[in-house]
Amino acid sequence: MSDGGDSGVSSRMFGQLLTWLSDHTADIFTLCTCNNISKLPPEFSRAERFDGIFFFDMLTAEERVAVWEIYLKMFTHAGYNLDALIAASDGWTGAEIRACCRLAALLGRPVAAQMGGIVPVAVLADNTLSELRIWASGRCLSTRKPGLYYWDDSQTPRAPVVSSTKKRRRTVSGE
Repeated sequence: MSDGGDSGVSSRMFGQLLTWLSDHTADIFTLCTCNNISKLPPEFSRAERFDGIFFFDMLTAEERVAVWEIYLKMFTHAGYNLDALIAASDGWTGAEIRACCRLAALLGRPVAAQMGGIVPVAVLADNTLSELRIWASGRCLSTRKPGLYYWDDSQTPRAPVVSSTKKRRRTVSGE
């Protein structure tokens, strides 16, 4: 494991955690999260370190409905089209939905108008997300159904397609 410029603090902390995970005798429920498990040392994946490793994929439309409802209520938004918000937020995380609602409330804008100011992580890191799905497929437990997670590309919520072609600016003579 790389020190990352921290004089070995990270390595020592990981070592202490690994020792505790192996040696504790009490029944303790330990929950850890990370954004990219493939970057963790393989020692964390050894049997008996954790009872299960789950993969949380992007939110489904049904899950986004629940998240939108929570944050629209929290930030007291009214007059929105929930179906349109759900369709436009495919590939969004809960944090992105919250940020959209919070910023719209702060700026006094409609939520739908604020959506253009949010760039989802699924767009920013689409390749990384695909790599994580491939890594998790057959290795991690599914959060949506009993058993292992398998990446079914046809069922996976996807980030909006962003065109890589740039539009040329039309120049009008005399400007």
